[in-house]
Amino acid sequence: MKLGIEIGGTKLQIFAADGAGQVQQRFRYAVDKQRGAEGILDNITQTLRQLHVPATAVGVGFGGPVNSDTGQISTSFQIEGWAGLNLMRWLQEQTQAQTIRVENDANVAALGEALHGAGRGYRHVFYVTVGSGIGGGMIVDGQIYHGALPGEAELGHLWLVPPGENTPGQTLEETCSGWAIDRQIRDMLPQLPTDSPLRCLVEAATNEGRVGGEARYLHPAYEQSDPVARMLIEQVGSVLALGLSHVTHLFHPQVIVLGGGLSLIGEPLRVAVKTALERFVMKAFRPAPLVFLAQLREEAVPIGALAML
Repeated sequence: MKLGIEIGGTKLQIFAADGAGQVQQRFRYAVDKQRGAEGILDNITQTLRQLHVPATAVGVGFGGPVNSDTGQISTSFQIEGWAGLNLMRWLQEQTQAQTIRVENDANVAALGEALHGAGRGYRHVFYVTVGSGIGGGMIVDGQIYHGALPGEAELGHLWLVPPGENTPGQTLEETCSGWAIDRQIRDMLPQLPTDSPLRCLVEAATNEGRVGGEARYLHPAYEQSDPVARMLIEQVGSVLALGLSHVTHLFHPQVIVLGGGLSLIGEPLRVAVKTALERFVMKAFRPAPLVFLAQLREEAVPIGALAML
């Protein structure tokens, strides 16, 4: 039995596959930020007890910089308690598996999309995940591109506004991540007309006890011709395209794949990114790379983690 594990900022996914790579069991847990890394490790331990047969190989996509050679976690930008943990050693103790690989989650998702998703058939594929954070991964000829340790392609940490002596600055992640968009929607909600589809959707969810994750209502509000939803999607697409223009000028991939929870906005976001990217790329590099939506969607990391094995 092979395991593909995603350890993210909001969810933990564990896929168990047979020797042929066919997924036999799927497990998904919401991450409790209050319990931190300990809570996630407890969920993994509980899942291991539910497997039909013991795991012989484990692949992990972790939400943050890692040493892919040793399995040592550098840090998590979302969840406390990971810094300094050797996840590879911990998994060996838990499973006795012969093969264990630990990689950054965006790298793993990039591999999944390049081999089994939207990037199939292309040699140079860049994947960006836009969810609780923003990360990136570059695949060249079916292999993960690695820079110097502890990581690479941390797209979300590109500065949009550089920090000054007395100002914090602003990164792409602080502007375009799911949490950033959630906050922006919450802040502007009281200013929206009472019949605004976006406002109605968010308030209805809040009244039912579903608080947070406001960005998920952008697409249904867009479908109802909400001008604010359209404006926000175009704004996110433009800023994200600015970050991806740097990727294009550095790596010039054939294809850019949009993944992560915010990519579920779908075609309106893809078009916004593609349109803006064409403006931001220098003339010599035009036409800009193709922009596709991820095909594996929220399964990209566990599928990619299995592909590593």
